[in-house]
Amino acid sequence: MPIQRLNQLDLTDRYVFLRLDLNVPLKNGQITDESRIQAALPTLKHILQFTNRVCIASHLGRPTGQNDEEFSLAPVGERLAELVGKEVLLMRDYDKEPIDQALRQLGKNQIILLENLRFYKGEKQNDPNFCENLVKGIDYYVNDAFGAVHREHASISGAPYKLAHAKKAVGFLIEKELNALEKLKNNGSPFTVVLGGAKVSDKIGVILNLLNYCNNLIIGGAMAYTFLKFKEHKVGLSKVDDYKEDLMRAIYEKARKHNVRILLPVDHVCATTFSADAKAEVIHSENIPDHLMGLDIGPNSIRNIKNILEGSRTVFWNGPLGVFEIPQFSEGTRAIAKAIGNLDCYSVVGGGDSLAAVNQEKLGDDFSHVSTGGGASLEFLEGKKLPGLKALE
Repeated sequence: MPIQRLNQLDLTDRYVFLRLDLNVPLKNGQITDESRIQAALPTLKHILQFTNRVCIASHLGRPTGQNDEEFSLAPVGERLAELVGKEVLLMRDYDKEPIDQALRQLGKNQIILLENLRFYKGEKQNDPNFCENLVKGIDYYVNDAFGAVHREHASISGAPYKLAHAKKAVGFLIEKELNALEKLKNNGSPFTVVLGGAKVSDKIGVILNLLNYCNNLIIGGAMAYTFLKFKEHKVGLSKVDDYKEDLMRAIYEKARKHNVRILLPVDHVCATTFSADAKAEVIHSENIPDHLMGLDIGPNSIRNIKNILEGSRTVFWNGPLGVFEIPQFSEGTRAIAKAIGNLDCYSVVGGGDSLAAVNQEKLGDDFSHVSTGGGASLEFLEGKKLPGLKALE
């Protein structure tokens, strides 16, 4: 793509708008996983070598308005200050006050962090006036928020259009993410894709595109029950996506055309209800009794998946294989995370809940690449043109 990289910019004493993905999980005002902050540091530290006139922007969660303090970026600002050794000033009224004026008043050891972008309707609405105010007086716009680059929001896809091409670039994280995902297509066979999560409809595009490249497609999570129903197995009370037979048929026809093997669970961990105190029951069959719902893959399914993974040269994984947040239904996800981590191959995990599982098991260093963006990585692999990248061309 004709997009500038960060190291192509002369940043000396310039005013820089830096869009990061600092959407970290918080509990009682404390950061519980700072992976995304750590991933943003190389770009931020590079910029700070040349200028302190930096305005950092990010979203966090899904706030209902400006008074939703649960989603304030204040804890993130405090942690950033510790990591970069500068005072981080949290700026709230930037929808009214020009950001460049605040940048002019900064001391040498100060930088600005805008309060949660989603506190303001103009962000998600991609409002032109909101866009204009974000980059007014800015010399350079740098986007390193890979986890949000697929969103048509003001700070991602609207604001960059207010600047000339020479004044905008991607940061080191986005560059690293794109290179890692592109490598999946040409690293070599066998290429195995492991997909979990809830809805087939959310991943139909990426499934159909990856069938052009992969050799094995392993399906787990709630998605598996839609596939099993199509194959005329009983799924009991399991969650099934809005059932579209033509959609499923398209997947299997393309898989057959490209000689791709689709692997589904052969046994299940089930319960009568979806709850934290539900009693787990292993069903040693592809068919689930009418009174039960599938909530994880069973031991034989884990064994089958491991056998395929062991012969793989390239692996992409996105989505948990069960209800990972409930311990008695987490074994499938944890076992496959460990299995992929132990492989001597090129392995990429695609953000979201998969990233949480990898971090919980402390397996990040065992993967070739751990993506910070679930939705963005899927849309990129689907072949879509991501709005945040298009705005930088």
